[in-house]
Amino acid sequence: MYALEIRHFESLIAFAETGSMTRASERLHLSQSALSHQFKILEDHYEELLFIRKTSPIQWTKTGERLLGLAYDAQRLITDAERDISKIKQGVSGQLRIAVECHSCFDWLMPAMDLFREQWPEVELDLISGFHADPGGLLDDGRADLVIISTKTRRKHTEYFSMFQFEMPALLANDHPLLAKTHLTARDFELENLITYPIPQERMDIFRKVLNPAGVMPRDQRRTELTVAILQLVASRRGIAVLPRWAVKEYLDKSYISERKITVNGLQSELYAAVNSDLGSSAYIVDFVKMMKTTMSQMFTDVEIL
Repeated sequence: MYALEIRHFESLIAFAETGSMTRASERLHLSQSALSHQFKILEDHYEELLFIRKTSPIQWTKTGERLLGLAYDAQRLITDAERDISKIKQGVSGQLRIAVECHSCFDWLMPAMDLFREQWPEVELDLISGFHADPGGLLDDGRADLVIISTKTRRKHTEYFSMFQFEMPALLANDHPLLAKTHLTARDFELENLITYPIPQERMDIFRKVLNPAGVMPRDQRRTELTVAILQLVASRRGIAVLPRWAVKEYLDKSYISERKITVNGLQSELYAAVNSDLGSSAYIVDFVKMMKTTMSQMFTDVEIL
């Protein structure tokens, strides 16, 4: 009688990729006690600990490492089998034209696209370049098959896949006076130049969730398409910015710039994949969404997979 079940593999992977029992249980939609109980069952069966408690990062035992490796192997085999079955049922040809609202998404999107090309070589894959004032409208016009956006809106014949939730901190120069505060409020933006991507204000969470409800506008707004240009302007005290933490982690780790939470609880943002309803059940669309989530979880630990 085997003690291992697929749910145990999912739990091991979630714990490894989130680095936290709390975040792993949230990803799996389990209570922490239920997740702990799963690990306890395995430890009792194998009479070995899986990992050392209260360590960060996780310190796996040899038994834990072996089971985690097995979990990833099983996940890959199951995914391959499901993909093959989907191809048998639905066919393998098609096209996937992708438009992106998020300017900082390419670090994880390109590896996901590379993986997709390997697994679905028969599907024509294309990235629609350039800035789009209404990316969702590309679906309506038949110019895109999948759009990565930050807000769900009521659109006819559109299906949304929830992908990630993440924090958007305020980015400041290392000697900025606002660093004296533990977190920023809407009023702290009144005297600041806000440096952003060239995206309409109604599609930026800093405006939708923080500034507009408070009736506050920044002193000025400067726009540029390049993340590195935004960070250079921030570092030289030309303004402040609000970007996904995962997109600028490298610069924060090197102390090139500094960060502060926006509001006490932090500004939380989401990303969604929007597709036309008639494509929502297509095997290659569903698989590509899974690949984006997997790629993101492997590259960044401070992101919650939805």
